[in-house]
Amino acid sequence: MMIVNKKIGEAVPFSVMVLMEGCTIALTILAKTAMTGGLSPFVFVVYTNAIGTLILLPYSFLFHRERTEQSLFTIPLFLRFFFLGLIGIALSQNLAFVGLSYSSPIVVCAMGLLIPAFSFILAIFLRMAKLDLNSSSFQFKAIGTLITITGALVVVFYKGPFVRQDSPSILKLHQKQQLLVFYSTPDHWALGGFLLAGSFLCVSIWNLIQMGTVKHHPHVMKIAAFYSLAGTIQCAIFSLIVERDLDAWKLKLNLDLILIIVTALFGSVIRGSLQILFTRMRGRFYVPLFQPFRIFWATFFGVSFFANSLHYGSIIGTVICGMGYYTVMWGQAREDGKQKPHDVERADTSDEKVPLLQDQDAEA
Repeated sequence: MMIVNKKIGEAVPFSVMVLMEGCTIALTILAKTAMTGGLSPFVFVVYTNAIGTLILLPYSFLFHRERTEQSLFTIPLFLRFFFLGLIGIALSQNLAFVGLSYSSPIVVCAMGLLIPAFSFILAIFLRMAKLDLNSSSFQFKAIGTLITITGALVVVFYKGPFVRQDSPSILKLHQKQQLLVFYSTPDHWALGGFLLAGSFLCVSIWNLIQMGTVKHHPHVMKIAAFYSLAGTIQCAIFSLIVERDLDAWKLKLNLDLILIIVTALFGSVIRGSLQILFTRMRGRFYVPLFQPFRIFWATFFGVSFFANSLHYGSIIGTVICGMGYYTVMWGQAREDGKQKPHDVERADTSDEKVPLLQDQDAEA
């Protein structure tokens, strides 16, 4: 019985994480559909984060009921909230959703896998990591970075033939009856890819800031709530300047409104809570290991339901990105494994290693 319970205990987090990545891709496809239908990506980002903030603020105080000596209301933390909101929401999400509108969910998958590579490059550039060419962990991370960037370039510059192609007559019928959109024409594929790469570069910078922020205050959900509030205000100011059409801001009781609410709930509460829970249960590397599963889900949805939407080049490039992603993560795991035993234990149990609500890729 104990063995059965142990296997169930191992299977449940795995299954939940795989399904969560599937939900992320499903919401990304729905966002692509909504924007193809006329929903402004800037409006989408503002409303999603506004609703998410309204949900997250009270929820964060319920999530962290224990008291802490550190105060949230200090000038250094307020400055961190400002930059977390600016980089993690205002810049990252606007770039991500505009990039999605120009490309497709499979490109989002590929560019999202650049995050560890960008983090490695930033660590070297900012001298947060040693340039140790003889270290096996450094070599793994350097090789993985090159592989990931190569895969991203393949995705952006090589499409190749469609994986599943319908005849012109059937395609016209599908276009008239199409309820969901995976890929739309005309596209700006390269521009979308570079915008998404810029978005995930922002995520990497955001990660560096949030690691220091959690050291100032251990309640990660409260930090997420306040930086979400800051980012929502910044997005609103920026989007009102960019999107001046007042009609674009008027939401009706339709699927767009449902998508905004579901995306806000999933991004602000469900995904963040599960990531924190499984990170505490399984360690800091458990949650990131599942991000490449989005390749499977994007390919599955693209091949199964969307003819003339998924290219071989996209799949090949994204798989290459996935190989590079795991190589970088393996190098990071080897580096962490060199810590002293008590340091490893502290790293696995401390909230300092728990991610906030990021993944804010166009991953809805």
